[in-house]
Amino acid sequence: MSQIILGTEKIRAYSGLSMLCEYAGKSGEWCSELWLDMLTDYELYEEFLYYLERHCFLDRLKAAGYSLTDLYVWQMGQDNLRRDSGKNTENCNKEEMVLQAFWTMARMRKDPSYYERKLAEGPGMDKE
Repeated sequence: MSQIILGTEKIRAYSGLSMLCEYAGKSGEWCSELWLDMLTDYELYEEFLYYLERHCFLDRLKAAGYSLTDLYVWQMGQDNLRRDSGKNTENCNKEEMVLQAFWTMARMRKDPSYYERKLAEGPGMDKE
């Protein structure tokens, strides 16, 4: 009789991603798309596993010189602009910002020049 060995790492990772997406109010489709990005980009997947275990970024992965922490901070700034608050408030869903950082990193790895321009644009219409 042969034995089947089933690794549970990906099951745990997908479960963790699903829970974060639900908490952040992301759709199942959005979650599935990010999961597919992680499955096809092992370095991004490793970063996500590290985040799930430690609740902080490993920051080994870079795209166009930007790390996940850089993208997280940028996402926080974007959230502040959307809310027109000028600062990070208690209404900001930090897990959503984490997911958005992973989402942006996945996209940035495919098209770095687009996101380099976007990140360099600055805060938006308020800039001088």
